[in-house]
Amino acid sequence: MRSSLTALAAALACATALAVPALAADPIKIGVTGPYTGGSSSMGVSMRDGVRLAADEINKSGGVLGRQIQLVERDDEAKNEVGAQVAQELINKEKVVATLGFINTGVALAAQRFYQEAEIPVINNVATGTIITNQFNPPDYDNNYVFRTSAYDVLQAGMMADEAIAQGFKKIAILADSTNYGQLGREDLEKYFKAKGIKPVAVEKFNIKDVDMTPQLLKSQAAGADVILAYGIGPELAQIANGMAKLGWKVPMITSWPASMQSFIDIAGANGNGVIMPQTFIEDKTLPKRKSFLDGYYATFKVNKIPTPVAGAQGYDSVYLLAAAIKQAGSTDGAKVRAALENLNTKVEGVVTTYDKPFTAKDHNAISRNMVVFGKVQDGKIVYAKDEDAKNAGVVRVKEKASN
Repeated sequence: MRSSLTALAAALACATALAVPALAADPIKIGVTGPYTGGSSSMGVSMRDGVRLAADEINKSGGVLGRQIQLVERDDEAKNEVGAQVAQELINKEKVVATLGFINTGVALAAQRFYQEAEIPVINNVATGTIITNQFNPPDYDNNYVFRTSAYDVLQAGMMADEAIAQGFKKIAILADSTNYGQLGREDLEKYFKAKGIKPVAVEKFNIKDVDMTPQLLKSQAAGADVILAYGIGPELAQIANGMAKLGWKVPMITSWPASMQSFIDIAGANGNGVIMPQTFIEDKTLPKRKSFLDGYYATFKVNKIPTPVAGAQGYDSVYLLAAAIKQAGSTDGAKVRAALENLNTKVEGVVTTYDKPFTAKDHNAISRNMVVFGKVQDGKIVYAKDEDAKNAGVVRVKEKASN
């Protein structure tokens, strides 16, 4: 009897010992939110697949803190109210330790307040509204839990405006969609031009899913516009290019980054040739890390082109930045991960760049202007718009350090 009890006790002790590492090895749950259906889906799917690829690579290398990454994906449908609901589900039901994603500025603004209240870090890897990383700044908030790996709109607007000025255009028309994204971008453009003493000859608005831009283009043409600066996403930007062709009116077109979406290329066709836009990433294999990323993406998702390369690349990099922060923190505690993101002590090799202290307590944007180039639509592809950038494609562009 005594030997039986001894054996039972030993068995229970062994079972308990085995249970402890099992608990320690619970996966790290990370939310991934974006539009996987609808007009913004090529951005959302590209981002999601970039995130999947990076998470799979990290898991195959042993995970983070000895734990596997588990992605909890949700479709926000590019709708503000859905994004807010998804955020609450990921926080309260799924118990995620961080969330990656957000394609649409309006959705980000509606959803990320829930993460801020819960002290859960968020890395916006596509949405570009300037206000996104400034929504929870001190002194109103002790700490800001919102970070970003995309080129914010003030940066893009400045590039677009300076390019128009450098090319000698005098009569500028601005066309922007009616979303938060489009209207905040328009405001950034107008503020930038005002500081330069330039007043656009036309400022026009259009809606998502509009297919006829004739009224806006006729007003711009009547005002004598010699260039169009457009803020929107792929389908509607394509309709602007098609509308100009329909009117037989051809002036240069400089857009926000989403003219690199496959939807722009597909809808605009030859009418899109020559359109330029700011880009953090051009789909080429000039660096070993980029080659590995592109080869892996093509093979994993059985494609020969990323639908929206910028979104895929920025999504991929956001996972590695978050993983580095969790490793440095030695924990998935939100406050500790936020603090680690603000002071990463190791470089993180990504495909957009090699990140060297990309964030600080005062600056939650990983991208500076010197890291962004102009892409150009050329026969169904996005290529470097400037010869100098093409020649330096193999050079890693690192973030400019902010002056104190």
